[in-house]
Amino acid sequence: QKLHTQGNIVRTGNSFDIAIQGYGLFQIAHPGGSIVYSRDGSFGLDNTGQLVTQNGYQLEPAITVPPNTLSVTVGSDGTVSAMVPGNTAPTQIGNLTLAQFINPTGLEPIGDNLYRESASSGAPQIEVPGQNGAGSLIQGSLESSNVNVVEELVNMIETQRAYEMSSKAISTTDDMLAYVSQQL
Repeated sequence: QKLHTQGNIVRTGNSFDIAIQGYGLFQIAHPGGSIVYSRDGSFGLDNTGQLVTQNGYQLEPAITVPPNTLSVTVGSDGTVSAMVPGNTAPTQIGNLTLAQFINPTGLEPIGDNLYRESASSGAPQIEVPGQNGAGSLIQGSLESSNVNVVEELVNMIETQRAYEMSSKAISTTDDMLAYVSQQL
């Protein structure tokens, strides 16, 4: 079962790293022609200036960064602005949106931190970040794993001890039955 709970936000300083604070998934154009979803916000630029994932898949809605851009700013509401030479104010170049699902655990994992819509997940609801329950965006940061290592280690030790105890009980029962069958 996949848990879509919030992980810790880690500051990277890379202007194309975008973390989601709260609930929501980025929309990614998959090479097969479908839209897939991810919380992985480590983006970059391809050779045409498109904002893409680490695998080269284009972000939806498409964001094209103009050539010779000095800096890119992503607001918490998904507004993407670029500072280009010759302008004194940033120019808005697009808006990021987030997809929400009624049952996010029903999403079908397809690898590379990507999920596909399924019958059990329901249809996506596209929202502006920070509105209608959608999380806000944090530029220059990434979301780390939502796994609590200490808690999972304790759970693993408890499971190992329970297995050892069950194994010894079965072994003792087997020894008792062997004794009974040989002595009686």
